[in-house]
This record gives sequence, C-alpha cells and structure tokens, in this order.
Amino acid sequence: MSMQDPISDMLTRLRNGCMSNQKSVSMPSSKMKTAIAEVLKQEGYIDDYSVEGEIKKVLTISIKYFKRQSVIEGLERVSKPSCRLYCGSQNVPRVKDGMGISVLSTSKGIMSGKDAEKQNVGGEILCYVW
Repeated sequence: MSMQDPISDMLTRLRNGCMSNQKSVSMPSSKMKTAIAEVLKQEGYIDDYSVEGEIKKVLTISIKYFKRQSVIEGLERVSKPSCRLYCGSQNVPRVKDGMGISVLSTSKGIMSGKDAEKQNVGGEILCYVW
C-alpha cells in the first residue's frame, strides 16, 4: 500500500509516541523527514535523531521529556497534498503567540518560521509544533 502523505505519517507517529511515553519512534526515512527532524532538534523539541540502514533507511527520533511530560504538546499538519498553504517572508504565522514554531519548506531548505523571517524567505507551511 502506498503512502499518500509521508509527513503526516511522521507527525502522527511522533504524536502517538509522545502520548504513550515512548523513548523513541521509528519510521521510514526520507530527506524531507530528516530535515524536519533537524529543525525539531535545533528548536529543542526532540533529543536526537539517527538514520540507519543501507537500502531501506530508518529514521529513529528520540523524544525529549521534562518532568515525565513530553516537550511536544501538539503537532498539526497545515499544508496537505490536496491543499497547499504558502506564506510570504513578511507574514510567517506565529504559533501559540510565539510559544511554538512553524516548519516551512523554502527555497533555501526546510527551516523554522523564525529562521525564515531572519533570512527573509517565505514558502510552504508544512506543520505547527508547540
């Protein structure tokens, strides 16, 4: 069975892992998923990630906890394959009044909304994390 939206699958696996207090979650790897994991690591939402395997690569994300609660409170997929959502460099959305981040796919790669504002680029809004 083919997967229609791999980013949504990644976010769902991460959300389910946080709700069941797992130490890590594994999923099939891709360059985009690895870039999103890198953004989550830079912003402090996950501990670490690793890519293993030669032929079938597997992305493993270590979930970060603080006082037995997951640091990630919520994940929301914004731009879907059926309905893409874009923003300019001047109107990057703020998530939870600055307490969360938006992940954007820009011409300079996948980055957080804060970095996109600093580099003055816009792009497709992939997801919100808070």
